[in-house]
Amino acid sequence: MAALLALENVSKTFGSLRVVDGLTVSVGEGEALGVIGPNGAGKTTALNLMIGRLRPESGTVTFAGRDITSTSPPARCRAGIALTHQIPHPFEALTVFENVLVGGVFGAGASERLAHGPSMAALELAGLASKANTRAGALTLLERKRLELARALATGPRVLLLDEIAGGLSEHEVHELVAVIRRAHGAGVAIIWIEHIVHTLRRVVSRLAVISAGRMLVEGAPDEVMASALVQRVYLGIDVQ
Repeated sequence: MAALLALENVSKTFGSLRVVDGLTVSVGEGEALGVIGPNGAGKTTALNLMIGRLRPESGTVTFAGRDITSTSPPARCRAGIALTHQIPHPFEALTVFENVLVGGVFGAGASERLAHGPSMAALELAGLASKANTRAGALTLLERKRLELARALATGPRVLLLDEIAGGLSEHEVHELVAVIRRAHGAGVAIIWIEHIVHTLRRVVSRLAVISAGRMLVEGAPDEVMASALVQRVYLGIDVQ
């Protein structure tokens, strides 16, 4: 499958610490990729390199066959790359719909009139249409996570980057959030999802990548990856003889 979004031999350092070290990882059009690895492995840094919040010292970032290594985050968002965060930070004084409209206007670069329809569709997909006129500051944590997804989807992404979005939720709440992510993926949006809860990832992704010390450790079908002795030793701490 041809890559839609890719890091190609990318490295990133902070001072003397190399957090990403020659990493190559990609997602294809409409694919769902899960990313796991120990804490400090460089997973979130990799997402920040994809979205343009960070620039690599070496290597390239490509999107739809174009080098975007030097492209700004707003331009990447308008091209079709969106990111959600583990801890949502909505505009609490605005309504839920107004929050999503911000994504459509400033993320997608559309006029308020043109952004209205996609913003409402994103609310529907996220299961928040009934909360459209509720002040965002009054939402529960799960509803804030849904809003985080809706704001990203209102930008019209071709690829959605999820950074531990299930963090802090109960098992039942995670199940509800997964349903939203599956609907987005079913609509054709490619997914790159960082998550520690592997069984949750496996409800959505068809391929799993394991990153350790800023490098690709192994990638492939989820069952094969999790059965790997190397993954069990490095990620799970199990010494398989």
